Amino acid sequence: MDLSGKDDKHRPEKLGDAKKMEPVELFSEIGELKTVLLKRPGKEIENLTPESMERLLFDDIPYLSVLQKEHDRFADVLRENGVEVVYLEKLTAEAIDSDEIKEVFVEEMLTESDIQSDAVFAALKEYLLAMDSLEMVETIMAGVRKTDITVQSSHLADIADAHDYPFYMDPMPNLYFTRDPGAAMGHGVSVNTMKFPARRRESLFLQTILRHHPRFKGSQTEIWRDRSEKSNIEGGDQLVLTDNVIAIGISQRTEPKAIESLAQSLFDKDSSFQTVLAIRIPDVRAMMHLDTVFTMIDKNVFTIHPGILKMDGSIDIYVLNKAPGEASISITHETDLQKVLKDTLAVDTLNLIQCGGGDSIAAPREQWSDGANTLAIAPGVVVTYDRNTVSNQLMREEGIKVIEIDSSELSRGRGGPRCMSMPLVRDTL
Repeated sequence: MDLSGKDDKHRPEKLGDAKKMEPVELFSEIGELKTVLLKRPGKEIENLTPESMERLLFDDIPYLSVLQKEHDRFADVLRENGVEVVYLEKLTAEAIDSDEIKEVFVEEMLTESDIQSDAVFAALKEYLLAMDSLEMVETIMAGVRKTDITVQSSHLADIADAHDYPFYMDPMPNLYFTRDPGAAMGHGVSVNTMKFPARRRESLFLQTILRHHPRFKGSQTEIWRDRSEKSNIEGGDQLVLTDNVIAIGISQRTEPKAIESLAQSLFDKDSSFQTVLAIRIPDVRAMMHLDTVFTMIDKNVFTIHPGILKMDGSIDIYVLNKAPGEASISITHETDLQKVLKDTLAVDTLNLIQCGGGDSIAAPREQWSDGANTLAIAPGVVVTYDRNTVSNQLMREEGIKVIEIDSSELSRGRGGPRCMSMPLVRDTL
């Protein structure tokens, strides 16, 4: 089912609806979800090969038609619960049409795609600009093969390279994980500098939308940190716990320097956020982001993978606070996760539901298929993958409403419902 085909059920809203859209407003992980940004998997998935999987950060190649059906069902579940669903590909196309920056966008994307040859750059630019905006955006996302264009060049490098790697522009198969290129916080967005080259271009779509789409252009939406920053941070590590507390994982893909930089920006720009919890998790692919091992599902309830804790149950937490009357940040080191969460959330009790029940077999198996990666759509209401039966049952036993979605192909991408969604608006608790 192609996004540009006859099936309108899963097509994003049209540009004429943009004036009805709300600004960014996100002060928690669990407030009732109102607007969310998704990316429907497309041809970029079919452009994966066994040889390119590792470089493009995939462990398997999903079956696209089933993947799309599962993703469409995910979007429908959100709509059925009152959530407005908007799509990255459509908003980008509307943004570049609205401000007539199609050529500028193409040049930026080609530059970031590291096109070294002037002849290839010119041929790609001509090829892409001949398309309408939505087709062009989807083509860039899917990747451009060397067989798609004709390059007129007498240079040896161009002639020789034409027979090597099949793409002039790599596909972006991770795009359906819209959580990572940016994170909404309060009335602003962190537009992220991503760790691996395979994903760095992704945040250019978000930046273009924020600058040029009628939904955002001219609004009061702050950019807390933009993608020009050199240190790496990704949205899967960024959790908005309350209207004044953010948790950020020190992980495989997020650096301490980036966390401090974001905290300084939040504090300097007088956001509502006064505290950032920097939580160190193991630097391994299986736990690539904080939200793969730790998510908030109610006011005092979290999922957690026990593998992030040390043998004595401790974990390194660095509490960054805005120093009163000063430009500097105060930093303290803590190791008791429960105590830190109780203090910062101002709750007397805390319930940490272990992924897989902490079982030595079930816990790592279900964490691998994102059993701890839940998307809260309201306090105590979460969307999860159906395959994580142990974790889902434990949540139900604790009074959580669990809405399951099919996940045979979605889970092959190594990300769960939270990974696949970028909330833009939630009700304030």
